[in-house]
Amino acid sequence: MEIIYEDNHLIAVNKNCHEIVQGDRTGDSPLSAMVSAWLKEKYNKPGNVFAGVTHRLDRPVTGIVLFAKTSKALARMNEKFRLGEVKKLYWAIVRDAPPHPEDELEHWLIRNEKQNKSYVCDADRPDAKKAVMSYRLIAQSERYYLLEVDLKTGRHHQIRCQLAHIGLPVKGDLKYGARRSNPDGGICLHARQIAFVHPVSGLPIEIVAPAPEDILWKTLSESVIP
Repeated sequence: MEIIYEDNHLIAVNKNCHEIVQGDRTGDSPLSAMVSAWLKEKYNKPGNVFAGVTHRLDRPVTGIVLFAKTSKALARMNEKFRLGEVKKLYWAIVRDAPPHPEDELEHWLIRNEKQNKSYVCDADRPDAKKAVMSYRLIAQSERYYLLEVDLKTGRHHQIRCQLAHIGLPVKGDLKYGARRSNPDGGICLHARQIAFVHPVSGLPIEIVAPAPEDILWKTLSESVIP
């Protein structure tokens, strides 16, 4: 487990593609339990140690997951996420060139619970939710393109669904149209950065997660355009 930020109220982990944030029907140990155990051991605390989930990432996605170490911090961070006061940037690797070097995407999405998948739909469809994000091309290799995505809303599988809808499925994301899976079973979508005002100190906080350590990520991240 890679800890990338910690203070008295918050702790952030750089999640890998095999980890789940919270417990699910797989029975696999979630990050929340691992963080709790890590804090218990580090600070030699008795009993259960609090590690509150402030937001989630899909299992095949890598990058920043922020946990609260106190109930006060959890309540305040949950409110910040609800109000859109946390800026979230993602990196996504796609196979085909984007239609524009940068653009804003606005769609309406509907979620299919049985398939665990979202679809673009008409705005007047019942249960449709507006999804807004922008992207810009920040690096490219001979075969792949690295996009920085600024997520404006937090819909189910939003980045994966919206990019696939414009013909740019995330590399490795078979569910949304990628041609083949990745060797590690993950997808090339990485929660790169979050920024917010600290819920207790009131200071600006910016957390950046290093990209996964493989050749493609290394090649693209080393040639990022500022």
